[in-house]
Amino acid sequence: MAGGPHIPVLIDAILRECAPIHGTWLDGTFGAGGYTRALLEAGAEQVIAVDRDPLAFELAGEWAATYGDRIVMQPGVFSKLDEYGQGLDGIVLDLGVSSMQLDRAERGFSFMQDGPLDMRMSQDGPSAADIVNEAEEGVMADILFQYGEERASRRIARAIITARPITTTLELVGVIEKCLPRPKPGQSHPATRSFQALRIAVNNEYDELYQGLMAAERALKPGGQLAVVTFHSVEDRMVKRFMTARGGRQSNPNRYAPEVEAVPAQFELRTRKAIGPDKQELEINPRSRSAKLRVAVRTDAPAGEIDAKSIGMPQVRGAI
Repeated sequence: MAGGPHIPVLIDAILRECAPIHGTWLDGTFGAGGYTRALLEAGAEQVIAVDRDPLAFELAGEWAATYGDRIVMQPGVFSKLDEYGQGLDGIVLDLGVSSMQLDRAERGFSFMQDGPLDMRMSQDGPSAADIVNEAEEGVMADILFQYGEERASRRIARAIITARPITTTLELVGVIEKCLPRPKPGQSHPATRSFQALRIAVNNEYDELYQGLMAAERALKPGGQLAVVTFHSVEDRMVKRFMTARGGRQSNPNRYAPEVEAVPAQFELRTRKAIGPDKQELEINPRSRSAKLRVAVRTDAPAGEIDAKSIGMPQVRGAI
């Protein structure tokens, strides 16, 4: 919500499901610091605060200093979580876009404000404008469909190619709006899925999530807890399948195929079903409406490997 305070999504559910909070936690998406502060206030002795966006640590400013060495600021990404800490008591990941990114037009994440077509969380590397203006039509369509589940991906990709060069967010919004019917009351903005897809592609979010889940498995001590908050179906499916497979409940996809050899479970599922926001949270924070929380507890089984395809990570054909 533009101009409003940052409200950590499903924080009460996280604190409830993971109680008692103690020891050392890693907050893999520090952002405005909502989860980190809540964990410290709930009993964590220390939180390793990780974010790929330098702005997150700049904005933390004086409030973070009041916690002293109980907060360890760590620039970084999901795929390297196990390099930032070992023997952790808990890891929390919020896969949503930070309000501090959405609210700043110059970052290019929002389709409601005009700004450069950027979307880079780390503020370096190729931008959304680079993809929009350089990707082949087939690759562009694949990004929109695989990462954004946009059914009109081919139509939008064709329109983007025709409209090049596109350098601002509202220019792209205009192109997308011409390809889709006007939304009915209560429906999402026509550009929602396309902007999601581009943001995911720019920041390599699905591969980072896949690598991050495996890094969390390596970093947590037995009894350590992994709490993940997702905001759309693709990433929730990846988290669900990862936890199910690592919880020893991976199903055999073909009943005629040989049985998959059972392996020791690396996690015990704390939540069988995803937990969503309650009525009170929805009233306070409408942003939470699509959020889902899943929690799993690390066992003492050795960490292993799992194929990205087996947990449903989308694949884009061709170079981005």
